[in-house]
Amino acid sequence: MPRVYVSSVIDAPTQRVWDRIRDFNGLPRWHPAIRDSRIEDGQPADKVGCVRDFHLQNGDRIRERLLGLSDYDYFCTYSILESPMPLTDYVATLRLTPVTDGERTFVEWSAEFECAAAEAEGLVSGIGQNVFQAGFDALKRQFRG
Repeated sequence: MPRVYVSSVIDAPTQRVWDRIRDFNGLPRWHPAIRDSRIEDGQPADKVGCVRDFHLQNGDRIRERLLGLSDYDYFCTYSILESPMPLTDYVATLRLTPVTDGERTFVEWSAEFECAAAEAEGLVSGIGQNVFQAGFDALKRQFRG
């Protein structure tokens, strides 16, 4: 089972970063690869079980289900229901941890999934750089200016 793990530090208090990323429907507001998003069936964006349906900038469509959300532990866990990527059983967690030495936030994003062995390296690299690291870089820019 391939695993992706990316971590970074954002120079902003954890609560401010969490306020930006907590909305399960809010990816277009902070991630540059996301064009639009909606929560299906009019459900609240913080209800465990809700499904977000979004498009990437290139037009690809992805549907994901919220599996867990904690305002206390600052994490969001979700699964992919539909994606153009050649993978299955994808589960990811985006987690924030306060850095006590200054007003900073340690961020980590991880995922595990199943795929054909020949696809694993490319998927791990692509998700790690184009999704996880790209999201962290965008957040750093937003909190810098």
